[in-house]
Amino acid sequence: MFNKINSTLLLFSICFLSCKEAKKENTIQNQEIEISLKKSYNGDFLIGTALNTGQIKEVDAKQTTLITKEFNAITPENDLKWEQIHPEKDTYNFEVSDAYVAFGKKNNMHVVGHTLLWHSQLAPWVNEIKNKDTLVNQITKHINTIAGRYKGKIDSWDVVNEALNEDGTPRESIFYKLFGDESYLELAFKLAAKAAPDAELVYNDYNLWKPAKREGVIRVVKNLQAKGIKIDGVGMQAHWSIEGPSIEDIENSIIAYSDLGVKVMFTELDVTALPNPWELDGAAVEQSYERYEGDPKMDPYVDGLTEEAKQKIAKRYEDIFNLFLKHKDKISRVTFWGVNDGQSWLNDWPINGRTNYPLLFGRDNKPKEVYNNVIALKNKAK
Repeated sequence: MFNKINSTLLLFSICFLSCKEAKKENTIQNQEIEISLKKSYNGDFLIGTALNTGQIKEVDAKQTTLITKEFNAITPENDLKWEQIHPEKDTYNFEVSDAYVAFGKKNNMHVVGHTLLWHSQLAPWVNEIKNKDTLVNQITKHINTIAGRYKGKIDSWDVVNEALNEDGTPRESIFYKLFGDESYLELAFKLAAKAAPDAELVYNDYNLWKPAKREGVIRVVKNLQAKGIKIDGVGMQAHWSIEGPSIEDIENSIIAYSDLGVKVMFTELDVTALPNPWELDGAAVEQSYERYEGDPKMDPYVDGLTEEAKQKIAKRYEDIFNLFLKHKDKISRVTFWGVNDGQSWLNDWPINGRTNYPLLFGRDNKPKEVYNNVIALKNKAK
């Protein structure tokens, strides 16, 4: 009888310890599953990504799971740009944009509208407009219709995109030429504020780390503020490389824009390790260098990054996110321009057909080592 009781107690102890270990293992696994960019940087700034049409339509369940797990802000790559959403004078395509907004709201995400006014990716019919009054009417109709449709649903609008040259002077777009000055920015921000009164309104551009271009942005923001026109933020596109821009230049711009009393957002972050033509300056989509296509010197990592290149990208991202954390009181959002490397526009820009690795997730949608580095930075800061 005594041996029988001992055996039962021994069996119970073994079962108890096994169950305890199993529970501990499940807890660890669950903690690992819960690690994500958005949770790691919760309370610092939003972590966003740009979605293509397939991702908006949820055609790949694995990508949908990745997007909803890692990010709490979304931007459409192309589907709210004029040529897509308003291709003809009296024709609007709302199917994908409606799905985009619904996706964001379903998943409790900050929804960005990109973009209301941009000289590039315009519908062809807009470029045929020859006088200011007609253009004013069409801009008014465009913004009222689109921003009005998503009133209370889109949280932030890139109202005007890329209105400046590299030296900070006004870009001679169709808008500037027909208006004769930069007053089209005033019109756009006024219309957006009325059509979407609860949305934050942003001026978005690339190379805003450059001192001369920085001064141009400061001029634009101060002009709007002086006239009582709502502007809530400056969106710094961040199409950077392992070589530059310098952390100091980026930091100087963060401080300068924040001093204007507006939020700072990094709206299109990616880091390339690929070489680009020496004369390349900026991130204008119309830039192309066909003569370099197929040149192995310009596409050195077809079979994958070398360890040295991986370390350079990792170090670059660490430096960037250390800066973001330093100024988290000024920065409201950091958005990666794409979910994974395969999706990145940098595979085809400025040289078509290259293999690039500028994001935190690989072509298989799995986190790369640099992802772990970015997460670890936040853990070190705690």
